[in-house]
Amino acid sequence: MSVTYKACYTVRPMDPTWCGRVPLSEWDQIGIITHVPTIYFYRPQQNWLSPHSTIASTLKDSLSRVLVPFYPLAGRLHWISNGRLELNCNAMGVQFVEAESSSSLEDLGDFSPSSEYHYLVPTVDYTLPIHELPLVLVQLTRFKCGGISISVTTSHAVADGPSALHFLCEWARLARGEPVQTVPFLDRKLLRAGEPPLVPLTKCHVHTEFDHPPLLLGQTGNTEERKKKTTVAILKLSKTQVETLKKRANESWRRPGNGRGYSRYESVTGHIWRSACKARGHKEDQPTALGVCVDSRCRMQPPLPKGYFGNATLDVVASGLAGDLVSKPLGYASSRIRDAIERVTDEYVRSGIEFLKNQEDLSRFQDLYAIGSDKGPFYGNPNLGVVSWLTLPIYGVDFGWGKEVYMGPGTHDFDGDSLLLPGPDGDGSLVLALCLQVVHMDAFKKHFYEDIV
Repeated sequence: MSVTYKACYTVRPMDPTWCGRVPLSEWDQIGIITHVPTIYFYRPQQNWLSPHSTIASTLKDSLSRVLVPFYPLAGRLHWISNGRLELNCNAMGVQFVEAESSSSLEDLGDFSPSSEYHYLVPTVDYTLPIHELPLVLVQLTRFKCGGISISVTTSHAVADGPSALHFLCEWARLARGEPVQTVPFLDRKLLRAGEPPLVPLTKCHVHTEFDHPPLLLGQTGNTEERKKKTTVAILKLSKTQVETLKKRANESWRRPGNGRGYSRYESVTGHIWRSACKARGHKEDQPTALGVCVDSRCRMQPPLPKGYFGNATLDVVASGLAGDLVSKPLGYASSRIRDAIERVTDEYVRSGIEFLKNQEDLSRFQDLYAIGSDKGPFYGNPNLGVVSWLTLPIYGVDFGWGKEVYMGPGTHDFDGDSLLLPGPDGDGSLVLALCLQVVHMDAFKKHFYEDIV
């Protein structure tokens, strides 16, 4: 794919905003602290009369206006000490790139992520000091057919998935001439950001989920696994296939203690975990961990305010032995996932904050693989991470020229990295965007589909 970069702008908040340094919460500073991209494609209608310059100016103008309530995104991160970060709200602005492609949307087929996507997603230059990097980068690409793509990459240290989508949806509302619907709640002190620990480490609950996940048996590190070539696949499950897995999970294992059956996520993710163990050819005694993201907003007491902006989605870990996962019924894998999710309570969130506040250095809890570091947690072979976007408002982002024709993750090329999305038609189908080592992908697809029947 040929993409030509036409212009690069800095978009700042339209009105003066509060300036100063604000502490980040502990949850902001662990896990992925680099940028996460999403991409939306739009196909022109017959009555699409807006000149391309109008589309760009509409986007830039509304972006400038939405950065007033979302002013932290116009700031910059700073390292302070011991692997800790703070946010400088300085209205330095976000980056907006205009590009053109000689391809058409038809050339992208079913929009499955490929290496071509790298040209459509804004590049973050991680060789620069962190305080020079924009927290949001946007790329508008025009195709020769008249279609466009809008890719937004957002710093995960400042916003988790729900917060990043909140920003995107409000930006789209302003672009189509409507007012902001939900003002972001910006006070991270609710999660005790910047405050000293209340209890010493000796009195903290031990949070084993912060330990690094298991290694392949016989290996002393994950360096070799990190080097192996990966590939991405988009795998679709029909509503019938989803219901089959959910029914099997609930009928094959004892129901959870609270009587609530296993969910779509728990059932399908259990199936993904088992399929990965089979495809990777794990030995029976191979320990394996599954990273699960849980939104704590409604699990806190009291719940976090509507529009809480920051990281409140926590990583928890389900673990097991490959032999148990493969030999026991699907419901067993789902039960391991349910146990991990149920751990996220108000007490868990608060004790996790205390545990992290007592750490001398946060570096070992940070995933910096995107910038060439191999020190952080590795969820590749023999492990897996399945992030759920099943309940997020990812579709129908209308900037004034209609719904997108496709939405998906921008690029993700780390072994074991996967996303579960609802089918775009709202028909109960699901989409799995999965990255695995090339040598395992064909076997995974075989088990993933054949084991449903």
